[in-house]
Amino acid sequence: MTDSRAFEPEPIRVLVVDDQELFRRGMVMLLGVEQGIEVVGEAGDGVEGTTIAASSAPDVVLLDVRMPKRSGIEACVAIKEVVPSAKIIMLTVSDEEADLYEAVKSGASGYLLKDSSIEEVAQAVRVVADGQSLISPSMAVKLIDEFKQMSRPERDNVPGLRLTDRELEVLRLVAKGLNNREIAKQLFISENTVKNHVRNILEKLQLHSRMEAVMYAVREKLLDIP
Repeated sequence: MTDSRAFEPEPIRVLVVDDQELFRRGMVMLLGVEQGIEVVGEAGDGVEGTTIAASSAPDVVLLDVRMPKRSGIEACVAIKEVVPSAKIIMLTVSDEEADLYEAVKSGASGYLLKDSSIEEVAQAVRVVADGQSLISPSMAVKLIDEFKQMSRPERDNVPGLRLTDRELEVLRLVAKGLNNREIAKQLFISENTVKNHVRNILEKLQLHSRMEAVMYAVREKLLDIP
């Protein structure tokens, strides 16, 4: 007799790092009852969070931006060094453009405000675990505005940087905050094809996340977003 459990996907392993104990424990408790999600640890500051991440190897880390000892931005960099496969979601009260920009530069795959519902947080965990980034349209606009206000640095020497028309099309839709499924529907292609395009875009730009790709594209004037 075949064990049906053998076909069940592994749960998404989540680490919660936040210095506000009440918020952190509530998040641990609520995520703990979500199907397909397993909380493997919690920490009250960025240093402890990095240590626990190294030992528990989470798939997704929820990080507060402002914490004692080591900020969420610094912890994001440190955790990516010890667990490169971990996806980072910044969970914060801050909607400051500068925090958002620094989080993306540091390798975060998502950025959520603390007034988000538990359903939104759980969905964000699933989305980034699947290799996507969580870019809401309003956050995408903030990213783009941040870049428009920055002085344009010298172009990186990326040999052979050439995006196809289709890749630019996909990148424009990513910049608008669409996920893979929505992009596939709009372009009348398969979701798997979208994933392949996004992977190719990241490889060509030598970047690590969808958000970084959008920011790079705006900075390098690869696409025109009003």
